[in-house]
Amino acid sequence: MNEKDIKEIQDLLATPKKIAIIPHRSPDGDAMGSTLGLYHFLLKLNHNPVVVAPNDFPEFLAWLPSSEKVLVYENDKEYCTKILEEAEIIFTLDFNALHRTGEMENVLNKVTVPIIMIDHHQSPGTYATYTYSDTSFGSTCEMIYNFILFLNQKSLIDKTIGTCLYTGILTDSGGFRYPKTTGKTHRIVSDFIDLGVENTEIPNLLFDNNSFDRLKLLGRALQNMKVIPELKTAYTWLSQKELDEFNYEKGDTEGIVNYGLTIKGIVFAVIFIEHKEENIIKISFRSAGDFDVNQFARNHFTGGGHINAAGGKSNDSLENAIKKFEQIISKTII
Repeated sequence: MNEKDIKEIQDLLATPKKIAIIPHRSPDGDAMGSTLGLYHFLLKLNHNPVVVAPNDFPEFLAWLPSSEKVLVYENDKEYCTKILEEAEIIFTLDFNALHRTGEMENVLNKVTVPIIMIDHHQSPGTYATYTYSDTSFGSTCEMIYNFILFLNQKSLIDKTIGTCLYTGILTDSGGFRYPKTTGKTHRIVSDFIDLGVENTEIPNLLFDNNSFDRLKLLGRALQNMKVIPELKTAYTWLSQKELDEFNYEKGDTEGIVNYGLTIKGIVFAVIFIEHKEENIIKISFRSAGDFDVNQFARNHFTGGGHINAAGGKSNDSLENAIKKFEQIISKTII
């Protein structure tokens, strides 16, 4: 972010304003951590911020500070539209294309106030007035920390803000295992720990509060898994029937795709999840090393993301989506 943009944003934030903060649809730990971290920061600057999520977030993130104040567009479209239309500034975090907000895109396309994008995904759109986009970062939460430093407001970062940002850094770094985890990442986290952030408790809240049904769903996904050693690939799937059988709740499939990468010799892992109500197959891609799943998702499954983590979709049947994948992967060099 250049000095001119920083100065103009400082001027925008110099007086109290109504501010809307928006994560992407189906928000994950980085989306919720960054939006709530920014929310608490803006409160300290005497603004009136509101986080408006396109749809609900997983229950395992409901402990985040002030998560109960997050408005969900799908639950009250009229009121959320009013909030967005009355906002004097809009922040969009952890995404870079307005279609990632679902139906909210229709409202956001009409706003005339400044929009500030902060995001670490590839190929940013051009909708924002100010764009802070950097794919070298492993998480948007790390970028929010930087953004606060740009504004010369590091002294305002407290345990609450640190807790939110730590959560997104932890989840998007795969527990500090992904390649974009740097020395700076750890130095930022050390700042949070010095502020009192519960770095030993947060992983328990995120990863160890499983329901028995969620563990059984994981078991089924592992039973379904197919491994193609010669292609260094593992993939699995969950049908709507299987989701229903184990009383699926939002967030229950989070992280399942990563199990494929724990298999010796596997560098490409995929999960296909059927959602009958949306008439869509949601697909998650993960890789180790140089295999670019962002490009793979963009080329074949109307998706995108990062080099080592991406998402996609298919409007075909689950069976046909898997068949298409098998045909593509048989011709792909990994």
